[in-house]
Amino acid sequence: MPDNSADYEDSDELLPTFDEDDHPARVWNLLWLLNPGDEEAALQQFDAWREARAGAEHDSGDEQWLWDLKDAIDWRAGFYVDWKDIDSFVAAIDELAARWNLRIDWGGDLDDEDFAQDLDVPALMTTAHDRLREHGYTVWNWNTGGDGYAGWIALSRDDEAMLALCSLLGVEVRPGSDPF
Repeated sequence: MPDNSADYEDSDELLPTFDEDDHPARVWNLLWLLNPGDEEAALQQFDAWREARAGAEHDSGDEQWLWDLKDAIDWRAGFYVDWKDIDSFVAAIDELAARWNLRIDWGGDLDDEDFAQDLDVPALMTTAHDRLREHGYTVWNWNTGGDGYAGWIALSRDDEAMLALCSLLGVEVRPGSDPF
């Protein structure tokens, strides 16, 4: 047998390196995760994000980039709703799930006052997360630091990549089963 142990040795040369100035590349990778199989949509959102970033001077360490990203992906690959706006949350998640021809079973008729009276965005986010996991997707939410809920949906197989990438970007995310 030939000695091919060199092919399996740990080598620092094989590990990816990230430059601190590679922030746009990381945002592109995030958009790639949020738009699986749709490079055109990811590119449109990336261009919108870059345009927003170019419109004003920003410090590379500021958090404005995430709010600019929220605006670039809103209702196309992400959601942002007020803490009590269950109608907008349901509409946004339904719109996002429709990209993959999926419908969310919310567990009842949202137009029925008896059913909807005790619902809130966190409960609905948990339901959406559970229903989409059945189809291989994960609802993610990020800490807005305020009264709103924001997030996105990605393939469940990319959960570890999502956590690692968001850590590099400095974004605190959680699965939709654990809303902020």
